Amino acid sequence: MRRLLIDLRRRAQTNVLRAARGSRFFPRTLVDRQGDDLELQDASIDAAVMVYFPGALDTLYQITPWLPTFEAVHDAHRAVIVCQDSRVAAHLRRTCRVPVLTVARYGTLDGLLSRSDVGLALYVSHLPRNFENLRFSSLLHAYIGHGDSDKGVSASNQLKAYDYFFAPGAAAVERVAARLMRFDAEGRALVVGQPVTLSAPPADGPPPAVRSTVLYAPTWEGAQPSVAYSSVLSHGEAMVGALLADGRYRVLYRPHPLTGVTSRLYAVADRAIREAIGAAGADHEVVDADAEPVEATMARSHLLVADVSAVTTAWLPSLRPLVVTEAGGGAQSADSGLLGAVPRLPADRASRVAEVLAEAAADVGARERRRRLVEHYLSPYWPEGCEHRFVEVVGQVLEERARLRAVLTAGGATGV
Repeated sequence: MRRLLIDLRRRAQTNVLRAARGSRFFPRTLVDRQGDDLELQDASIDAAVMVYFPGALDTLYQITPWLPTFEAVHDAHRAVIVCQDSRVAAHLRRTCRVPVLTVARYGTLDGLLSRSDVGLALYVSHLPRNFENLRFSSLLHAYIGHGDSDKGVSASNQLKAYDYFFAPGAAAVERVAARLMRFDAEGRALVVGQPVTLSAPPADGPPPAVRSTVLYAPTWEGAQPSVAYSSVLSHGEAMVGALLADGRYRVLYRPHPLTGVTSRLYAVADRAIREAIGAAGADHEVVDADAEPVEATMARSHLLVADVSAVTTAWLPSLRPLVVTEAGGGAQSADSGLLGAVPRLPADRASRVAEVLAEAAADVGARERRRRLVEHYLSPYWPEGCEHRFVEVVGQVLEERARLRAVLTAGGATGV
């Protein structure tokens, strides 16, 4: 009787958890693990390339810019996107024509790969749950990231877990070569360009206006001190207040979608900035990440203030002036040329941001320096050749995997 009661209690708890995960109130920051596992028990994957994305709803921004490129890969080689969150999968099915599977259980993934001939897995971030797929040795694994930047995490030791690093340009290769021990950057970093910035803002900029538009696009606070690059708390209120008071600028505030997720202090500062902009009149604007692509916001802007992040790289092709904030504390940068070539704004000068922007706009030699940075960060394939180059490199890796796998199976290797 006692065992029966325990079993009934466990079933009740499981049903409650399943109902909670299926609720529209289930947190965006948690993976709901509502998978297609029952339907996939005897299925196989009819694709050569797998995009493995085990993130929750709050990480959709990491994969969304890649979707057009994944569609090109699908057309050439057949691809599939594998998720762990049913809400993420539903969104991707609405916005992308690459097939999407939701796999909640590790055993389901094991069975799928054992019955399939997937040759390459692609990863857009360093999520810890990537290792559920990295374990499989029957395919090659490549990290592609979700934007190139001079953040220290861009030269993360986690790159060693992957067979290849698809690098946007020379800056990314030099960055990892200079900072990672026992990592063969020359052999494992393949330059593919930066397909996610194909819709970069035009170099001629928005039409002239009575007031210049300043885009303030800070990153999030990070999960630990070494990646705490956000200026929302250190610069944000003073800087936005100064720009609004100056009168020469229209302000667009576009915070990172994760701002305030790990720190209540950042959430409070973000709310204060939003309120200040809202009180300043309709000419100024808060642009949330899901309102429009970042490139669209950039196309409406004349000047950028940003943190050490991929936003600066995406802005570079516009050739328009930018200022990068200086992070305090223990944040570690991995400068590959950009941070030393553009104006920096420390926290104690935040209230003088208008002066710094005016100086940046008046620097006649800065445009040529930014042009050289575009070549360094975005590769010779950017922009027209990036998608073709990416698909080409995927094909080359698939051919290599086929050769390597044939050798292993000829020697008696089996399984995944």
